[in-house]
Amino acid sequence: MCGPRGLEGEHNHLFHNNGDGTFTDVSVKAGVNDPNKYYGFSSVFVDLNNDGKVDLAVADDSTPNYLYINKGNGTFEDDSYASGFALNQDGREVAAMGLAIGDYDNTGWDDLFVSDFSDDYDVLYHNDGQANFSDVSYPMGIAKETIPFLGWGTGFIDYDNDGWKDLFVVNGHVYPGVDKHDWGTSFAERPLLFHNLNGKKFVVVPPVENTGLAIVTPARGASFGDLFNDGKIDIVINPLANNHNHWVELKLVGTGPKTPRDAVGATVYLTANGMLQRGDVISGGGYMSSNDQRVHFGLGAATKIDKVEIHWPGGKIEAVHLPAVDRIFTITQDKGITGVLCTACKKK
Repeated sequence: MCGPRGLEGEHNHLFHNNGDGTFTDVSVKAGVNDPNKYYGFSSVFVDLNNDGKVDLAVADDSTPNYLYINKGNGTFEDDSYASGFALNQDGREVAAMGLAIGDYDNTGWDDLFVSDFSDDYDVLYHNDGQANFSDVSYPMGIAKETIPFLGWGTGFIDYDNDGWKDLFVVNGHVYPGVDKHDWGTSFAERPLLFHNLNGKKFVVVPPVENTGLAIVTPARGASFGDLFNDGKIDIVINPLANNHNHWVELKLVGTGPKTPRDAVGATVYLTANGMLQRGDVISGGGYMSSNDQRVHFGLGAATKIDKVEIHWPGGKIEAVHLPAVDRIFTITQDKGITGVLCTACKKK
C-alpha cells in the first residue's frame, strides 16, 4: 500500500441544510473547501474561542491540520497556522487520524488531541485561550508513550469520575507485514488509557492481563458513552476486519405444543469441515446477564455446511439444509428456513 502522498487528495465539503429535505454544497462560499486537497480524516464542530459560535477543526493525515473560526455570517476564517493547530511544536505536519476535544485542565477552554502514525508522537494541543494552541505533548507525558503506536480513534473521557478528563486512544498498524520484521511495532496493538493527574500530567494506566487495555487488535474506530446508564463511560472499539473465517447463525422459532416460541431448550448439531458442533438456545447466563439467543457457529475456512439437526423441546428432531454461509437463518419449527439476513450481501 502506498502512503497518502501517493494518492490524490479531495476537497472538504460542507453541506447547508435547505430545510426542505435537500442540501447545498457551500464549501467554497464558507471558506472551508480545502483548496490544497489535504488528506482529511476527522472533523469536529465545537466552540473553541468561547464566542458562542461553533468553529471547525479538521485533522489531516501527513498534511497540516485546519482550524476554521466561525465568523457568524455563514463563513469561516482559516486560522490554522496562526492558532498553532496546523503543525506540531517542531513545525512539522503529523499523520493525524483521530481527533479528540475536551477541557482536560478545567480552564473553561477546550483542548485538542490528534492521534498520529508510529515512530512519531500523538499531539496534545493546549488551548491557551481564544483558540490559541500550544503543543504540550512532552511535558504532559503523552509524547514518549505514544511513539511506538499508530493511533486512530480517540476521546477525552472521565473514566474514574474524579472530575478530570482522561484520554483514550486505540491503535493498530496499517501494514500487516510489520509482523514479519523486527521494526519494534506490530499490526495488532493495544489501546492506551492516560489517567489525568489534576490537569498537570497524564500517566498511562497499566494494561493488566485479561482486561480491555491488554487486548491487542488492529483497531480503528472508538466510540464512547454510558451504555448501561450506570454513570460509567463505556468504550466500543471497531477493529479492522482481518478475519476471513466463515460463520452461520440460527434464530429458532418454536411452534409445537411443547416448544416455546423463543425455542429455549432447543439444541442444534451442525457438521462442517469434518467437525461436529453443538449449540443451545439458552435464556440467561453469567451473573445478572442475558445473551443473544441466536445460535452462532464459526466455520473456519468451510464454505459448505454438511448437516444441521435441530432437537426441539419436546423431543422432535428436524433436519434442515442451509444453502450458504455467512448468513443468519430464521428457522421455524416444521417450516424450515423462513427468513435470511445477509449484511455482507447488501454491501456487495
